[in-house]
Amino acid sequence: MTSFLNLLSSLKASISRLETSVILFAIDKDFQSEMMLDDLKKIHKDKLKVIIEDALDYPIWSLGDEPRQVIANLPYNTGTKMLILWLKHINHFAMMTLMFQKEVADRIVAGSNNSKYGRLSILTNWKLNVKKIIDIKPQSFSPRPKIDSSLLLFTPKENSFELKDAKNLEMITRVFFSQRRKMLKKPFNQIFNGNTDLLNKFNLDLNLRPQNLDFDTYYKLTIEYEKLRS
Repeated sequence: MTSFLNLLSSLKASISRLETSVILFAIDKDFQSEMMLDDLKKIHKDKLKVIIEDALDYPIWSLGDEPRQVIANLPYNTGTKMLILWLKHINHFAMMTLMFQKEVADRIVAGSNNSKYGRLSILTNWKLNVKKIIDIKPQSFSPRPKIDSSLLLFTPKENSFELKDAKNLEMITRVFFSQRRKMLKKPFNQIFNGNTDLLNKFNLDLNLRPQNLDFDTYYKLTIEYEKLRS
């Protein structure tokens, strides 16, 4: 709660300089006290709106006017769910600055041929450019967590692969990375039934492992899967 109060203090100095609105989400029960809400109403109430709800269950992409930006210290137990949900509506956002558990952030920014590369990085990089801004030690927070954190900057890509349904990319990556240490042969055959034309088209070596295929290959495989189902 202390770190959140520090955030409110910084808002007092910054909101007055903004030409747009700020919408603040909070789910903390302590935050719902009348004293806390009354204090917030004094902070440039014409520009600040407070919503006491779970942002995971709220269509934040419909709030305010474009271009929208999201700045959040995400709950570590639901942060990836929020990211994937917002990714599906990324055309409504100009930028997202999000804090994650460092271990999760490292998975998000990982590239191919990296042990941390997987579903999360592939799904994220489909629509977004991702950059790590800084790693943050536990002593920067109060109360102090037991893990390190990382701040990531997300911006929409100008061009991305056109998929019919994001769920198809989720399925493709789920099957391929369900046994990430195994070779590609089993998941490829499971999805594409040993399609040799597809193997030749992408020059795939089924002796490789899922982490050896780059981003674009997974997006292209998803497009081929969608063609087969159409």
